[in-house]
Amino acid sequence: MAVFSEKGASGNTGSSREGVPGLSIIGAGMRVVGDIAADGVVKIEGSVSGTVRAAKQVLVARGGEVEGDVVSREAIIGGEVRGAIYAEERVELQSTSVVHGDVSTKRLLIQEGGEINGVLRMGEDAGQPPQASQRKGDIHTAAFS
Repeated sequence: MAVFSEKGASGNTGSSREGVPGLSIIGAGMRVVGDIAADGVVKIEGSVSGTVRAAKQVLVARGGEVEGDVVSREAIIGGEVRGAIYAEERVELQSTSVVHGDVSTKRLLIQEGGEINGVLRMGEDAGQPPQASQRKGDIHTAAFS
């Protein structure tokens, strides 16, 4: 009997969850250095140094840390984010959250004790990251004669 096979339990090739985005978890005590991109939900209980992109939702649990931008449809923050948050629909900051960076979203919920140390942008046009040429920190070269 093979441990891994191409046939699912029903005898069909592929997975019964094929095409369904899942949950990706960065567990407590785990550290990721680099960008993360997912089609579903990303839950961070450990720490990430890099941009976190998820099509559906980014969850930063209490004790979780992100040093970089968060880009998603919805962001729920219980830990610490040192970077900008761009959420197309909604941002929720729980009582244990600290955000050191700008927040752009259509809707915002902040529980008592939640912190934002940055600029808040809300409305229909908010939630989208700026174009690469407009981002702070970009290096532009110029020729001097």
